[in-house]
Amino acid sequence: MRGTVRDAGRRYPGLGHDDVTALASVLWRPPVFERRLAAVVLLQSHAPELIGTDLTRIEGFVREGRMPQLVDLLAVDVVGPMLRALDRRGRARAELVLDRWARDPDEWLRRAAVLAPLRELKDRDRGAADLDLDRIADRISSAIRPSAEAVDAVVLEAVDRVRAALG
Repeated sequence: MRGTVRDAGRRYPGLGHDDVTALASVLWRPPVFERRLAAVVLLQSHAPELIGTDLTRIEGFVREGRMPQLVDLLAVDVVGPMLRALDRRGRARAELVLDRWARDPDEWLRRAAVLAPLRELKDRDRGAADLDLDRIADRISSAIRPSAEAVDAVVLEAVDRVRAALG
């Protein structure tokens, strides 16, 4: 799948932001795993070019994806790199969106909010990222709070991965 999307990228190198996001939406539309994975791979390869308002589209993908093979890639390999590429103001706005995701009733959206900084957390020892660890901790607390009597397993697994990255 990745090779096919990369080959298409080489064949059509002039794809701009709007082309990439429109193509990702077209690929995502039918509920077929392979097509949705192709949309994710396309977004992965263009993550630094994405902008804060693309989180609305990604939120829809996460809500519809509902499986770790798609949601985790969207969070860690699309949203995370997108956040790193945003300017300070854009990142601040995007972080507010992730804070909202962490409080959402949808367990997959909460999982994505928790996982989004995972790569930056793993890279922090190499001087990467200006991370707000208190905000990440608050996001984790928000993500596990909505269903206090029976915390969702999909969210807890994501929390465990982030805690491991924190050391």
